[in-house]
Amino acid sequence: MFGNMGNMNNMMKKVQKLQADMTKLQEELKARTLEATAGGGAVKVVVNGEKQVVSLKIDPAAVDPEDMEMLEDMIVAAINEGIKKVDDLMAQEMGKLTGGMKLPGMF
Repeated sequence: MFGNMGNMNNMMKKVQKLQADMTKLQEELKARTLEATAGGGAVKVVVNGEKQVVSLKIDPAAVDPEDMEMLEDMIVAAINEGIKKVDDLMAQEMGKLTGGMKLPGMF
């Protein structure tokens, strides 16, 4: 009977360590940045781990006053790709900690 309590305590310690490791990793990932481009590099976006746009660069050749819609679409595409890269990185790094288990609400 008491052997089960030891297993339970051991499991709780492992869960607490996993939670601490995941919190630490999330903080580390917030500081990382990822770059995404659209339009063959005409629009370049840098997004941090908090999914905030850190910088946006537009090649002057991509600016066509007659076709601003295309430029707007490239900006949106680059931002969305940057956010997707952050999500992918989070999932990949968290997967290393969790052994591939999907934990609800974590990422």
